[in-house]
Amino acid sequence: MSTETVYNRIAMLRAERGISRRTLADALGVHYQTVGYLERGEYSPSLYLALRIAGYFEVPVEVIFSAEPFPRLGSASASASAPAENAG
Repeated sequence: MSTETVYNRIAMLRAERGISRRTLADALGVHYQTVGYLERGEYSPSLYLALRIAGYFEVPVEVIFSAEPFPRLGSASASASAPAENAG
């Protein structure tokens, strides 16, 4: 049995920019609970909605959505900063 999971960074982008679920939902013309369902992965957006979300945040759609889990930010920044610390 295969499942099609779409991972997203909607909650992270909202938090970064101080945007509430309701504000995002109003801008997209959806119910605020839909934003919650999207963030939790309980609902995958249509292509049209995904493009509108990307447009709202002014980033490419692949920055927000992926078929693979996104790497943890802490682990990526830790490994990226390690060489710079050792180089000095």
